[in-house]
Amino acid sequence: MATLSIKDVFERNKYDLQTAAVKSRSWFEQQVYQLGRQNYTPPRILNGNTEQNVSNIIPGNLYMYMYDPKLKATLPYYDRFPLVFPFSKTPDGFIGLNMHYLPYQLRMVLLDRLLTFRTNARMDETTRLRYSWSTIDGVSKFAAAQPCIKRYLNDHIRSKFRKINADDWATAMLLPVERFVGASKEAVWQESKRIIRRS
Repeated sequence: MATLSIKDVFERNKYDLQTAAVKSRSWFEQQVYQLGRQNYTPPRILNGNTEQNVSNIIPGNLYMYMYDPKLKATLPYYDRFPLVFPFSKTPDGFIGLNMHYLPYQLRMVLLDRLLTFRTNARMDETTRLRYSWSTIDGVSKFAAAQPCIKRYLNDHIRSKFRKINADDWATAMLLPVERFVGASKEAVWQESKRIIRRS
C-alpha cells in the first residue's frame, strides 16, 4: 500500500492550509451545532453504523463528543470536547488518542504517521486506522502519541459521538476546537512536549 501523506490529503480535497482553516471554522461550527441538538444515549455495540451522529464507537474512526471526567476535581486539566481516535474498548468505555493534547503542527505530523495504519487509500467514510497501543508504544516516530493516550468512561460522555469521515480528518486537526479546563492550551501543549522529549 502506497504511503499517503498529509500533502496528498490536502491535494485530494483541493485546499491549502489557508482555505482549509476557513473550511475548518465553518465545519467545526456545524459539528458543534449538530452535537448540541443531540440527546445523549449510552454507547452500544452496533457494527456497521454509518451515521455521523452515533451512540457507539468503532476503534479506528475519529470522533468528537462532549465529556465530563469522573475525577475532574483532582485532574490538573482535561479536555471537555475531545477529538479522539479510539483504539481499544474497555468494559466501561474506551482508550484512544485525543489529538487536542498536541499543538496543531504536531497533530498533523502524528496524523500523517498514523495514516500508515489506514484500512484503505480512499480517505472516505469507509477509511479507519487499524492499530493497537503495542504497535506504536516505544516507536520513536510515534512519540507524539504519548501525551494523547486517554481513557474515557461511557457514563461521563455528555453527547452522542460525532463521527468524522477520513476526508475531514485534516480539517478537524486545524482549528482551536480544544476546550481545556484547568490550564491554558499553551500550558497543556508545553507539558505534552516535555512528555514527548522524555519518550
